[in-house]
Amino acid sequence: MTTTELKPRPRLPEWLRITLPTSDGFARTRGLLDELKLHTVCESAKCPNHWECWSKGTATFMIAGDRCTRACGFCAVSTAKPLALEADEPARVAEATRRMKLKHVVITAVARDDLKDGGAEHFRQTIEKVRELNPKIVIEVLVPDFNESDASIENVLNANPHVFNHNLETVRRLTPSVRHRATYDRSLTVLKKVKEKRGETIYTKSGVMLGLGEREEEVLQAMRDLRASNCDILTLGQYLQPSLKHLPVIEFVTPEKFAEYKVRAEEMGFVHVASGPMVRSSYHADEFSLPVAF
Repeated sequence: MTTTELKPRPRLPEWLRITLPTSDGFARTRGLLDELKLHTVCESAKCPNHWECWSKGTATFMIAGDRCTRACGFCAVSTAKPLALEADEPARVAEATRRMKLKHVVITAVARDDLKDGGAEHFRQTIEKVRELNPKIVIEVLVPDFNESDASIENVLNANPHVFNHNLETVRRLTPSVRHRATYDRSLTVLKKVKEKRGETIYTKSGVMLGLGEREEEVLQAMRDLRASNCDILTLGQYLQPSLKHLPVIEFVTPEKFAEYKVRAEEMGFVHVASGPMVRSSYHADEFSLPVAF
C-alpha cells in the first residue's frame, strides 16, 4: 500500500481531545532532558500525555538508546540497528531524577535483542545509580520480555525495583499482528516468574491497549490471565495510531466502558487499576501509594 492509499485517521471523539498546558514547566523539563541528553518514551513513542507530564516536571526515561530491535505495529519508537550502550547514561538518569525532585520514577527501555542479556545489566546499573542520588524514590521499571531469560530477569530484580512492569499490550488473538516478535504467553510467564522469585516484596504491573479490534470477553480473559500470573496492578488505555503506517484504530472505547472494565478488574483482585481513554503505563504512576519500606 502506498502512502497515497493509506486511509486517513478517524476523527477523535470529544473525550480524547486535550488542551495543551501553557505553563513554563514544559520548557524547563525539555531543557533538562536536552542538557543531560536523555531519551523519554513520552517523546519517542509520541505519548499524547507528554505535554501534561512535562509541564508538571515528570517524564518516563527511556534507556539503552532510542532504536528498537523490534517493530511492533502500534509503536512509534524507531526500529533500527541500535548504537552501543552509553556507560554514563545511568548516572545521567539519576541526576535528572535528583534535579526534578521525583518521588516516583518510571524507567523503560527499547528492546535490545542484539544484547545477550537484552539490556538487563543496564537496567540494574540505572536503578542503582538513581537510588544512590535519591534513596527515598519509588522506582518502577517497564521492561521488555528479555526473551524470558531467567538470568536477565534476576539481574533487574537484584537492584530491587519497587514495581516491575511488563505490558501484555493486547489480547491473545491480536498479539501476532500487534507485536509479532513477542508472544502472549511469554509476557505472562515473565510476570509470573517475577512473583515466584520475589513474592510480596515487589509489585508486578501490566497494561493493555483497547481499540484494536478486541472483543469484551477477550479483554476480560486477558485480565484473568494476568491475575493467574499474580499481576498486581493493571492499566487500560485507548490505542491511538501514531502515524498512518501503524495499525489503525478499530474502535474508540467510551469512558463509560473503561469505567466498567475498572470495576471488573477490581473484582478480580487487582490491587490498583487505572482505566481510561488517556491512561498509559506510566501516566500518573505515582497515584498508586505503595507501602514501601526504605
